[in-house]
Amino acid sequence: MTENLKSPRRRQMLAGSASALAAAGAGAFALQARAQAPAAAAAASAAPAAPQAKPLPGYAAWKDSNSLIVHTSNTIETKRSAFGTSVITPGERLYVRNNLPPPDAAILANRDAWELWVDGVKNPRKLTLAELKSLGVETVATVLQCSGNGRGYFASKPSGTPWQVGAAGCVLWSGVPVRAVVEALGGVASGMRFMTGTGGEKLPDGVDPKTVVVERSLPLSAMGDALLAWEMNGAPLSLAHGAPLRLIVPGYSGVNNIKYLQRLAFAASESDAKIMSHGYRITPPGGKADPSQPSVLEMQVKSWVNTPGGEEPAKAGRTMVTGVAFSGGSPIKRVEVSVDGGRSWRDAKLVGPDLGKYAWRQFALPVDLAAGTHVIASRATDAAGNVQPEQRLENVGGYNNNSWADHAVKVTVA
Repeated sequence: MTENLKSPRRRQMLAGSASALAAAGAGAFALQARAQAPAAAAAASAAPAAPQAKPLPGYAAWKDSNSLIVHTSNTIETKRSAFGTSVITPGERLYVRNNLPPPDAAILANRDAWELWVDGVKNPRKLTLAELKSLGVETVATVLQCSGNGRGYFASKPSGTPWQVGAAGCVLWSGVPVRAVVEALGGVASGMRFMTGTGGEKLPDGVDPKTVVVERSLPLSAMGDALLAWEMNGAPLSLAHGAPLRLIVPGYSGVNNIKYLQRLAFAASESDAKIMSHGYRITPPGGKADPSQPSVLEMQVKSWVNTPGGEEPAKAGRTMVTGVAFSGGSPIKRVEVSVDGGRSWRDAKLVGPDLGKYAWRQFALPVDLAAGTHVIASRATDAAGNVQPEQRLENVGGYNNNSWADHAVKVTVA
């Protein structure tokens, strides 16, 4: 399952895919910011230490262990220093987040025989992966980001993996557009308002399936750019990332991009599965999750610096600051960089290919750093006018942290 990124064929695929990417709109998901965060310098110095190295789990043993932090067998983070300066994140460096253990690898023995039940359309039926492949194909570059990316910076220490920046990546997906499948089945049935994906993980015995099943509902409008993907970065989808079939919804947080997709349903109401009704809700501090609270859906404008990363002292003089910036469905138009904790800002240059509004943009700015300590931060603005905030929105789950102060890095210059 390892992807050979050095082969000429792979490089040609990645370059050629960029020209084929489709662009379409998605609504902005706005949340009211609450006053909180400490000053940038304090936030940067309080960043949690990386956990001790753990071995990769068997289903992800093909990944590059030197580029990753293994939190648990189901949560694996990309190191800040491993993102590099290419737009696409190599599969062997991409993070992993599973709500349930992955299915047995035996499901990959005959990928084309995998079955997807499509309901809530005029002609509901099961389709094999082989049949889906006959209905069309598109390639799209998207940022895949766990909703809890940046949770490690919350002073409240929410339960869950203490991700810093590494629960994210920019990926090329290939598959059939959901809209093409729906059209082939006669269109969405009357009165349907949501698109619900259900994962095919094996559920634990003796429990109510609705309490554990990975099943998420999205507004029907999300169908417009959604993809049923069987390929990632030009290679067959791996078990670690949802093979043989994954629902990809550009602009939406990772939990909504259902792995091992076995059912796609259009319905008049949201799923009543616990992960939808109570999970991934923006619950105020001290509160309990309930269906009335906002759900974690579209991503918000965000950026962070990758180099210098602050792990090692830097040399005084000219330094190139690089990083990435993205938004849920609006192109990045501007990235500013500060080397003094946000007191002053300079415009960085957007570099590298633009792979569409759902991909991230890389930025770079040469700066001169004198000996001492510097807090380096980035702040992104998208085409819709959304500006990355200084403060995070406090919530029980530690979700949607796009605070530039939290993501700043403290760099010692010798």
